[in-house]
Amino acid sequence: MLNRQLLRTYIDSGVLITAARGDATLSAPAIRVLSDPTREFVSSEWVRLEVLPKARYFKRQSEISFYDLFFDRVSIWAPFEAGLLTMALDEASASGLSAVDAIHVVLAASTGCEELITSENPTSGIHRAGRVRIVSIYPPKPAKT
Repeated sequence: MLNRQLLRTYIDSGVLITAARGDATLSAPAIRVLSDPTREFVSSEWVRLEVLPKARYFKRQSEISFYDLFFDRVSIWAPFEAGLLTMALDEASASGLSAVDAIHVVLAASTGCEELITSENPTSGIHRAGRVRIVSIYPPKPAKT
């Protein structure tokens, strides 16, 4: 039997929202990542906080169920310790990130993720982060001819 290493992946909340709500452009790539059997998923309470409250408030049960299915598949829950806030502040200051994006980057790096998958455009600030490889689900722009 083959023993292959799983790709440890932190999923940004935007990827979950995109997959759950069926955005026409990005839903398929988001679902491909989320259904990839070669990945080991990492998440945090910050991701839960970003995706669940509005879905619950507006009683979008299918969306809630989608998130719950993903969270059931998470292998590693990133612990959030106060010291990580200092690291997040440093990352945000160095890379020009929002607070929450910096927290996600630090949590992904602190749990040994090989990549953080995001729904943000490849030109957004999160792609300047240096602690972990950032991968966008946006399709690449066609080369100019």
